[in-house]
Amino acid sequence: MTRTPYGAVRGRWDRGVAVFRGIPYAAAPFGPRRFRPPVPPEPWDGVRDAAAFGPTAPKPPYSEAFAQYLSDPVVPGDDCLNLNVWTPDPSPGARLPVFVWLHGGALTRGSSAVPVYDGRTFARDGVVFVSVNYRLGVEGYGLFPDAPANPGLRDQLAALGWVHEAITAFGGDPARVTLGGQSAGAISTGALIAAPQARGLVRRAVLQSGPPETTDREKVRRMVRRMATRLKVPATAEAFAAVDRAQLLRAQAEVGRLSSPVLGGPAFGIVVDGDLVPRDPLEALTDGAAPGVGLLTGWTRDEYRLWLVPGGLLERVDRLGPLALAGAMARCRCGSEVPRGYRTLRPADGTAELVGQMVTDRLLRLPLHRLSDGRDEPSYVYEFAWPSNRPGMGACHALELGFVFDSGDEPDARKLSGEGAPQELADAMHGAWVRFVSDGAPGWDRWDARHPVQVFGDGTPHLVHGPRDRELALWATPSVPAEATGPATSPELRSVIRRLRRSGALRRG
Repeated sequence: MTRTPYGAVRGRWDRGVAVFRGIPYAAAPFGPRRFRPPVPPEPWDGVRDAAAFGPTAPKPPYSEAFAQYLSDPVVPGDDCLNLNVWTPDPSPGARLPVFVWLHGGALTRGSSAVPVYDGRTFARDGVVFVSVNYRLGVEGYGLFPDAPANPGLRDQLAALGWVHEAITAFGGDPARVTLGGQSAGAISTGALIAAPQARGLVRRAVLQSGPPETTDREKVRRMVRRMATRLKVPATAEAFAAVDRAQLLRAQAEVGRLSSPVLGGPAFGIVVDGDLVPRDPLEALTDGAAPGVGLLTGWTRDEYRLWLVPGGLLERVDRLGPLALAGAMARCRCGSEVPRGYRTLRPADGTAELVGQMVTDRLLRLPLHRLSDGRDEPSYVYEFAWPSNRPGMGACHALELGFVFDSGDEPDARKLSGEGAPQELADAMHGAWVRFVSDGAPGWDRWDARHPVQVFGDGTPHLVHGPRDRELALWATPSVPAEATGPATSPELRSVIRRLRRSGALRRG
């Protein structure tokens, strides 16, 4: 039994690790609290059983094409603002390092119950591991005239506050907290470490395949307005709160079904709100926000393959040729000299590979380079290069998770990796993450003018200097506005996207 600020909880021992699941860190965000900032949970009497994962936030399921590769369990119930703790020593005197994990899923899917995120391996190696559920989609990132922005991000901040207040009782040290995540979880991590309200709550941060960024407010408003049109209600929080949850999710899925991380489309995202996110997080961080917070950042070699291979989109983009390149140029706000440069550097790549690498470089690798270049604190950068044994997936987005968590034996991890993932690679990556969380140094050179990148999966893990520098140098042209760090919303892009939709290239299966 362990006591939290709101009551006692009883977990379970699992192979030498104490596990506490489904602990509420905030009240259920429904009824009068829907679309509102989180508030503390009601204290409880007695001992709360913490054996099972708590409810997951409302979310639409993955399409059939993506469900072949990604798992997304659903746990019904209203109390979805909950977290889980794995610890090797649930006693206040242990003072162990803490790793707080924010799941990915484009801020519309995912949860802490995804089996790949099993925190037992981190606890086995001396780290108190915490995974968090938070509001998703329109519930967490809708933008309304009558409600505060970014409630999902505010949930994550509330969970960080809970960790600061409660983790000592679970054997953790609140002064040694690392915040991390992958994809949307990494984007959230970047926004939180830049937030003034999070100052002092985080000592280190891990950003996997997601840069600090915000979404244009008008883009999010358009998403809400399109949902309102389908639902035949005003685009207000009050009106949306009166809509049945299942109906709201159906409308969200219908409006977002043609979106693509590579070619854009309607989507929810974190917005500048003048409060929790007072300015663009990347600009804030390179301007000195989050002093003293060390970084571990990186990407996978073939991020785009998770977005283009399921449903056959890779082949359709290849067939479109110049039209697909025009879409990538509009999305990335660049001139024709950029794809010409990629053709020169990567002559063997097809159109889809060029589009995928261009967009990945522009929207992910370039801002992560800027982040590491722009800070005095230690920063360590990696690239994951092991290709999946699933046909066509390569070293795709999210594939590294089974290695970071050393959870490759999970059937859900094999959905993306296939059979036969190398254990020695998991040992190397997981060990590096444990070292970073524990001591701030994963085991290779910190970032400097040589741009050292630790490559995992291309043979024995090794250091390469500037492996992406030639491609990223192509973006230093007058045709790319310096302030353009997110997806374009220009009329040219919308025109190209409409043509791609008519061609069938954006159907997701």
